[in-house]
Amino acid sequence: MADHPDGFKWFGEDFDGFPKILPDDCVQYMVYIIDSKLNNFNVREQLRKVQAAANALCKELLKGFIWQRDGFGLEIVHQKGHSFLQGRSNFGDSVEDEWLIVYLLRELSRQFPQCWVRVVDSDGEFLLIEAAEALPTWLNPEVAENRVWINRGNLLIVPKAQADGQCRVKALKLDDALTFIQNRASDFIHLPPLESEAFYRLQKYPGQIKNSVHHALVTIPRKLAYVLHETAAYISRAVEAFYLRDPIALRPLQARDSSQLLFPPEDFVTVSVKFTKVGYAQVKGQDFQTPMSWAGRGAKAHTLQGQIGREMGMKITCGFEMLLSDPQNMDKKSVREIKLLLEDLDAGEEQLPSDDDISRWEYVQDDESWLDINFEDFDKELSGRGDQIPVGQSAGFGDRTAQDSLRKMVARFEKLLNDDDGPAEDAEDLDDMDKDDDSDSADGTASRDSQSEDGEKETHFDEDRFASMMRDMMGLAPSTAVDTATGGEDNDAILDEGEEIRKVMDVMEAELRQAGALSLDPPTTDKTFCGNDS
Repeated sequence: MADHPDGFKWFGEDFDGFPKILPDDCVQYMVYIIDSKLNNFNVREQLRKVQAAANALCKELLKGFIWQRDGFGLEIVHQKGHSFLQGRSNFGDSVEDEWLIVYLLRELSRQFPQCWVRVVDSDGEFLLIEAAEALPTWLNPEVAENRVWINRGNLLIVPKAQADGQCRVKALKLDDALTFIQNRASDFIHLPPLESEAFYRLQKYPGQIKNSVHHALVTIPRKLAYVLHETAAYISRAVEAFYLRDPIALRPLQARDSSQLLFPPEDFVTVSVKFTKVGYAQVKGQDFQTPMSWAGRGAKAHTLQGQIGREMGMKITCGFEMLLSDPQNMDKKSVREIKLLLEDLDAGEEQLPSDDDISRWEYVQDDESWLDINFEDFDKELSGRGDQIPVGQSAGFGDRTAQDSLRKMVARFEKLLNDDDGPAEDAEDLDDMDKDDDSDSADGTASRDSQSEDGEKETHFDEDRFASMMRDMMGLAPSTAVDTATGGEDNDAILDEGEEIRKVMDVMEAELRQAGALSLDPPTTDKTFCGNDS
């Protein structure tokens, strides 16, 4: 049977299975051992060694670390005649967790030269997306799958196939990629500029690992303090339950009788709780009305910091209550473990910690200034003046990596605005698969060309105007008053151009967040798992 026009094969000898699509916010990674001298048994032995090394690496680097959702894990699988290590992690809202996984995989590839690593997410080959400015023109999403590999810490690309003296670009099957590694590993493309762009976010590791958590003093029931002291990573699940709550999840908290709660608002203690920075920002940034079961029963606070700790304590306690009360969570490992702890307490097999016990626990309150964005510092970074800081003043907006990322993103944005010929030049390099023969496409092209000839005007990135718009969006007073005596035509031009810039502001903000430019964090079946369990 002939292949379907879209490349899908119907049931038959060559049927490869239905296309697999990763869920949102998921990263999947595969580790292969490629050595012609090894048989299947030897390959599995090597894979177990890589597993052990991954476990040791996690213990060494991730001590005290908390994953936002899923941790890093590898399991040995056997598919289509190949044995390899595979893992999948849901990183939730913490993109930094995804890049930490890339860092761990890269380190493993350095320890084991025979390891060949693939890593993809719901966007596909996201390492190439990160390095979009340095990609060869032929390497587009249609042909990129199975071409990107990490070996010995390097990013390598399977080149275009050659036939009849000409290069052809087509989609690459996994088996063909593995055969290429086996027979022609020396022919891989290694482009240092592309690798530098793709691994740009890894520069801050491993220091970033310790700097990705935040300690805060919160006032919570003693029973919850006991649970968190047993396993600090439980906090991530509770934060997620609180952040994604709905009216149904809030029902257990609306009863006036708090005696039925798993963590009733009583016997309060103040302890230091470890959050991910993303999780802490999610909890603190949300408005939350005191539920009926907590009305008039919260801990008393006499200082501003104490009030903040009391409010944060109420939020995470309610998060745990919603987590454990929701029937949809009953099969989650963390929920089962927490309930076992509570059952041991009720049965008298375990005792709640005394005040003397709690006084010996870690008592840390981290600075929260990373939550604040100073517009003046942000404006300096946009204009490239971030390094011009007088002695004795603040180091500016975010850390060095955030500053570089921001300047880099703004430079790309400005290049996009001013690159009038870019789309036309790129169109010449498109393969036949990228061209649309529909008649409406041709009409649309003609219409765009007509518009370009009639009224094309150059677009420039005006830093002063952009800064003024940012001040308006952030509710700050303008640095200079607008000249009301300006002519009507000038005002209309300003409004028109301002409207154009506003249209791209939402796109730019999304780009900045995806690139990590607005991250204010300072630099810093056999299974092996490290991190949070689901």
